Amino acid sequence: MFQSGNPFLSSTLLRDKSKDIHRRMILKSGACNVRQAVSKRDKLLILRYSKLVDSSWTFTFSVFLAILFISWTCFAAFYWLICFVHGDFEPNHLPAMQEKNNFKPCIYDMVGFSSAFLFSMEAQHTLGYGIKAPTQECAEAIFVNAIHCIIGFIMQGFMAAIIFSKMTKPRLRSQTLIFSKNAVISRKNSKLCLMFRVADIRQKHLVDTKIRVFLIKSSLTQEKEFLPFEQIELKSYMDGCSKAVFFNWPIVMYHILDEDSPLYSLSPGDLCQRKYKFEIMVVIEGTDETTGQVTQARSSYMPNEILWGYKFENLIQFDSLRGEYEVDFAKFDNVICVNTPLCSAAYNDQLSGFQNATIRTKYLQIDIKPRQSSEATP
Repeated sequence: MFQSGNPFLSSTLLRDKSKDIHRRMILKSGACNVRQAVSKRDKLLILRYSKLVDSSWTFTFSVFLAILFISWTCFAAFYWLICFVHGDFEPNHLPAMQEKNNFKPCIYDMVGFSSAFLFSMEAQHTLGYGIKAPTQECAEAIFVNAIHCIIGFIMQGFMAAIIFSKMTKPRLRSQTLIFSKNAVISRKNSKLCLMFRVADIRQKHLVDTKIRVFLIKSSLTQEKEFLPFEQIELKSYMDGCSKAVFFNWPIVMYHILDEDSPLYSLSPGDLCQRKYKFEIMVVIEGTDETTGQVTQARSSYMPNEILWGYKFENLIQFDSLRGEYEVDFAKFDNVICVNTPLCSAAYNDQLSGFQNATIRTKYLQIDIKPRQSSEATP
């Protein structure tokens, strides 16, 4: 026995235990628990389209406001410099004295940098000028104004595309797809099955929905190569559907623990042992009938999240007053205990086969009476 007061032995024991624990690859929220290294160049490029779409609304709007103010200020400085060089800010050339002195400025109604900043905002967002408008006196002002309009159009189109993408991105739609907190193992049609429940809480449901199940575990190849995260697709069904399902109400998907299943030898005791390490990942893919975009939702189940000998409680009831079916999502994660063999599917099949052979032998009549020789006379 280890002594609890020895820090070296305690740290060694904890380190050995941590090696046996399979860390979750897919979080319950659907995010992949894998972080890729980001280069310094990617960190500096905060104006990337993908980064602005994936970032929060606060960060995106902050970047938009910063870009707008920088653009207004920079072009206001250009306009102010052009007017200053042309002499528009001299006392005899101000707007109140221009008609009297017969002076034509580069831009009407310019009295300082504040006027240039206001003209910069008008030039970037509209071409219907009011009092402030460029003239034919300064060619450089016309050129800067043209460049300013082109950049303004590009910026507005870029911002509109990002806002539209953020509002319609599939990630928001995938948050309406929910998974049961636990998976269960019990009998279905006299066979042990792994089952879990999924649902779409939105009124506009997905079309052409496909649900796939993967087993993530470590394995060793014949060449003695260790694969820490091998993926094996598990055959999943919903009643008689195996490819696409009608996903207008909560459904229970199941995987049969037969001879072709990698979980054929799984027993209740294996779910409690650290050495039996695996993860079951569930992926839902479908097309949103409103936007036509393909969305994907993910979740996973660890061995301690699989309940042996339970099944899901029914949550669909018919409302006779309204004449329609009603789904009670408060019972979505509820399970009830059922009679289930406390052994693996492989052992259960062997036991059933042995019992059937014993029954056939019991009723089999064997004639052990000696036969007479064919040469004997009758």
